[in-house]
This record gives sequence, structure tokens and C-alpha cells, in this order.
Amino acid sequence: MAKRSKRFFRPKRYSRKKPKTTHLKAGADASLRKIFAEIGVPENAAFTPDAFQLEALTAIAHSDCLVSAPTGSGKTWIAEKAIDRIHSTGGKSWYACPLKALSNAKYAEFSAIFGRQHVGILTGDRKENPDAAIIVGTTEILRNQLYDAMHRGELLAADFVVLDEAHFLGDPDRGVVWEEIMIYLPQRIPLLLLSATIGNADQIAGWLSSIRSSRCAVIREWKRPVPLVPLFLHPCGTLLPLTESAKAGGKEKISKKVNDYLKKKRSQQRRLPDHRVPFDNVLRVLQKYQLLPAIFFLKSRADCDRALELCRGKLLTGQHDRKGVLKERIDSFGRQNPHIYNHRQRWFLENLALGSHHAGQLPTWKLMLERLMSDGLLDAVFATSTVAAGVNFPARTVVFLNSDRFNGTQFLPLDATEFHQMTGRAGRRGMDNIGFALLLPNKYMDVRWLTRMFHSPPEDVISQIKINFSMVLNLLLSHDPTQIKDLLSQSFASYLIGTGAQKKSRRNRRRHLWDDFLNHLNFLKETGYVTKTGALTADGKWASQLRVDQPLLIAEGFRQGLLPQNDSHLLAAIIAAFVSERESDTKIPKKRVPKPLLGAFLRVVKGLRSFAWQMHDRGFEARVLHLRPVVAINAWANGEPWEKVRTLAEMEEGDLVMLTLRTADNLRHIRRLKRAFPDAAETADQAIELILREPVVYDL
Repeated sequence: MAKRSKRFFRPKRYSRKKPKTTHLKAGADASLRKIFAEIGVPENAAFTPDAFQLEALTAIAHSDCLVSAPTGSGKTWIAEKAIDRIHSTGGKSWYACPLKALSNAKYAEFSAIFGRQHVGILTGDRKENPDAAIIVGTTEILRNQLYDAMHRGELLAADFVVLDEAHFLGDPDRGVVWEEIMIYLPQRIPLLLLSATIGNADQIAGWLSSIRSSRCAVIREWKRPVPLVPLFLHPCGTLLPLTESAKAGGKEKISKKVNDYLKKKRSQQRRLPDHRVPFDNVLRVLQKYQLLPAIFFLKSRADCDRALELCRGKLLTGQHDRKGVLKERIDSFGRQNPHIYNHRQRWFLENLALGSHHAGQLPTWKLMLERLMSDGLLDAVFATSTVAAGVNFPARTVVFLNSDRFNGTQFLPLDATEFHQMTGRAGRRGMDNIGFALLLPNKYMDVRWLTRMFHSPPEDVISQIKINFSMVLNLLLSHDPTQIKDLLSQSFASYLIGTGAQKKSRRNRRRHLWDDFLNHLNFLKETGYVTKTGALTADGKWASQLRVDQPLLIAEGFRQGLLPQNDSHLLAAIIAAFVSERESDTKIPKKRVPKPLLGAFLRVVKGLRSFAWQMHDRGFEARVLHLRPVVAINAWANGEPWEKVRTLAEMEEGDLVMLTLRTADNLRHIRRLKRAFPDAAETADQAIELILREPVVYDL
């Protein structure tokens, strides 16, 4: 069970008493009067590039360039102008994004600027105009294209590459993809990195300069495009300034009234109730002082959904006809995507101008919320912290109820980078003169910690490169082990060690990386995917095309003839087992499992058991295969209604969509095995068509 950091943990006390309804009397400290007077919309003015934007545009014309600037400061403008310059000379550009949603947004944006005929998109789910002069896609697709180019001895079809959200280099799960791209990208191709503020931009630029034999310029911008004011909501309903300016030019400190509140013993502090925050009252306070629209960052999906229920007493604010406009827009979305019509939270969206946005929601629902929020039609969105990464719908105010976040395993305090990314959503450029970050005191709020975060420098990005079987197989397509050792020596981790910047406790990282590669290589030799001399066997060559999480288990399934190669429904279902990472809390009754499906599943499980144990004994991950996702995807492939499939899966809609999309992605890689397994490749193509339908895929 996930545990909170001791810093924030308090034992949970249960009471049989019905929770009291808390009423807040809206008020504001007199010291805020001058600040609130500045609230408003900036005057319309012709766009004038900032100095850092022009500096970056000049730099990228002559060298690689890393731009580190706050969220919403206009980094995309730099990429747009640089791409236009390449495009005007007949060159090709690649714009890589970490998220499919962000790729879709940039595709629409660039299509409007350059013309749809000149722009293509490659995300796995979408493949449109792949030979266009300007390609927008995910980083994994770009990395795979680099693998293919190295294997064929060809040049990557690009003259310019942009890596958006480049701080993902430090992402524990996906950072390796960013690092691989930077290592493999030919030196002839200029590289533009766009990032939120990061602490060690000079180190990253120094590393790139060392491996690409050309200077990487660093362009920094620290100033937010819209000033940010930190606020504190006293539980009585009074807004207070969170900080006050320190004397002699020092850092700002907590304001006296907030400090007096915090000094009280916890038992004496008046606090908002932990499980029944009066969000309707909070919204009235924000409405009174023109602090809407707002994004409330909550700790869980359930909290986001629960917050809507606690707002039933709220009245729709704004123009008299806004409800009609909202209904018309929602109906328009619903005509294209029927699942929106019957969404369980539609009433709140239509009647209260409020929405819940998290990974458990349908992608169509989330996209609709983003567009409505961006168009100024919503008062607030309740969201998990993941909304801060790569999704563009800023607000006038962001509200914090927690000073920690769940990272998938445990609760940890927000770090400076995460906090700055979240506060970066406060204040809409061109729509706000000023933005606000509001702290609400409650059980999981360390006010002093978050106050420090306002002025803390951004975190350093750490190398996350790690070896996996897909990487080893693909590098062996075009390199021998000695050459691969040279490539690995070009990692960011190796650079930090070489420059003395890496901590002593990690100084064996370079050797560990090579040793890990050799462990993977030796296992591939033992299992017949690589020869004793380090070259791929025939099996290794086709297995290299399985650029998925568990390539060896799937490859072994084909090699042993365990996977269904002539039944598209069964193939889609069985592949879902290799994708799913979560085990259901309940076992599915066998009577609900079609006999052919159960037989196919057990055949795979029993057939791969020995190989999986062999992997496990050597320290490699081999996930347990679970039946429930198999049953769910089988039902979906056979045309069962979405709600029935969701019941079978025991998943939230967003998780079921992700399971389906990842299954389709694995099937796409199987589709590439035309020479080795022509029947399976054709069946995979049919399976993709069966499972990619509304609401998994959509058109908005």
C-alpha cells in the first residue's frame, strides 16, 4: 500500500458523526486591495517577440539550442519560426512531443499555420501525411525512425528536429527515449530543445556539445509572462497574502497573519474538513474577487470526482446565456462522440460550468474540457497534477490542497520543478494581467514547504538511461558490441561522471551500464536471438521489430507457436495480457470466459512459464499475465458495448482506453513481421481495426 511521506502523514481518525457543512464568509485582507485592482484583461497589442525568443531564433540558425523558460512564455513561437525558415528552403522538420494529446494539438496548430498539405502526424494511433515536410509525432516514433535509418544505412528524412518538453530527459520511465534520440541523431541535423525551467541546463548543453561536436547554446528566461501572486485562504473564508517582501532584498517570507495561523497548535487551528472541503463556498470566494477560472489540483481521481458532488449548491456564474452556449458546445461534441451525451458528469459541466479532468476519464471528455476551459466557458476544473504536464489550458488561479503528490508508488513532497509546472498554469498570456496561486490549509498541506517552492530553483535533470531488450536488439541491427560500447559511453550519465559532476555513490554507473548491456546480450545469445559473435540470428532480426515493453515474451510466443495467428479476436485479446500492468482485485468467474479464449490464454501462460522463469532467474522482468484484460479486449473486439466491456475490465474508462491503445500499438509492431509471420501480420492488421473504434478513437 502506498504510504505518505512522514512529513505529511497523520493517522486517520474515524467518526460516526455526520460531517458538518462548512460555510465560508468571503473576505479579503486589506493589503490585497491594490493587487486585486490590477485584475483584468491586457489591452490588445500587436505581438512583439521577447528578447529571449529572438536570441534563441538566432542561435538555432548556427548551432543546437536549449531553451529553458517558464510554462506559457512562448517557446513554441521559437520552434514555429525556425520550422518556417527550414520549410521556406525546401527542408524537412520533425517536432517530437512526449504525449499523443500534445502531438494532436501541435498538429492542428501547425496545420493552420503552414497548411494541412504540408504537415503530417505520427503517433502510432494516427498516421497522416507521413511524407510531409513537417512531421509532428511522439518521441518514441522518432526514436524508432532513427533505429530504422541506422539499420538501413540511410539518412533520417529531416533537416531540423525539435524536442518539446525536453526535461522529460529526467523522467524515470521514458527519459531513456529522449537520451537515445540525442545520442543517435546525426550531427548534421540541428536540434532545438524546449523545456520548462531546469537547474542544470549548462550540463545538458555541455554533454550535447561533447557528443555532437558542435556548440549547444543555452537560452534562459526566468521571468513569467504573467506575474504570479501567492495567496492563502484562511478557513474562515478570508483571502490573505501568503508572503510579504523580506527586507534588504532577501527572499519573501510567510506573511505575519498566515504565520500566526500556522503557529497555533494543530488542535487550535481552524481547518477545512479533510474529506468534505466546501468547494462551492471556495468558488464563491474566488468569484467575488474575480479569481476565476481556476484549476484545483487534487491528490486523486476520486477526489476530483468527489469535488464535483460537493459543488451542487453552486450557481452558474457569468453571462446569462452561458448555460445555453455550454449546452450548444457540449451537444456539438456529443454529435461526433455519442459517449459524451450520457457521460455521468455532464450535468455538472452543463449546469455548473465545472469539470473533472484526470487519467480515468475518456480522452474525448478530457479534450472537450480543455477546449471549453481554453475558450473561457468554465469556472473551474478539478484535476490531478498530471494535467500540468503538456496540456495547455491555463486559468487565472491555481489552487493547491496538498503539498505532496502520488508518483505511482508512494506520496512524496512536490519538488520545485513539479510545483513550477503547476503554477505555470496560473495567468493566461493575453487574457490576464496577473495570475494567482492559492493554498488551502488541510490535513495534507505543508504551507511552509510550498512557500519555499515559490522561490526554489528548478531541479536538475538526471540521466535515466537504462538497457532493455528492444534497445539491444535494435542496436545490434546496425552496430557490433564494440561500437555499442562507444555509444553507451556517450550517455549523459557518463558525461557527468567524466566531468566530476556525478555523485561518488554513482561513479560506477558507466560500468554498470555496460555490464547491464552484456547481461542482456548474453541472455539473447543463450536463447538463440544473437550468435556467439554478437550478431543477430534470423529470430533476432524479426524480434527487433517488436519495439514494445515485453518483446522477448511475445517473440517467444511466436517462436513456440503459442500465439493465435489466424484469429484476430483472440490475437487482440491475448496481446492485451502482455500490455496490462495491473492485477484486478477480484478473479473473473470462468463461466464468463469463452472456452476458446480460456484455452488460448492457458496455452500461452503454460507455454511461456519456463521462459519467464528463465528471465526472472537472470534478473529480467517478466510480467505475470492476467486473464481479466484478456476477457475485456476479447469482448470489445467482438463488438460488445463499451459499458459492458468496462464492467468486465473493472477499470475506469481512461484506463480501459489506454489498455486498448497499447494493445493496438503492440499489434502494429506484430504487423511488421510480414516476412517471418505473414498470417500473424495480416491478423494483427484486422485486430487493430476491430478494437480502434469510438470512444477509443475520436474526431473532435
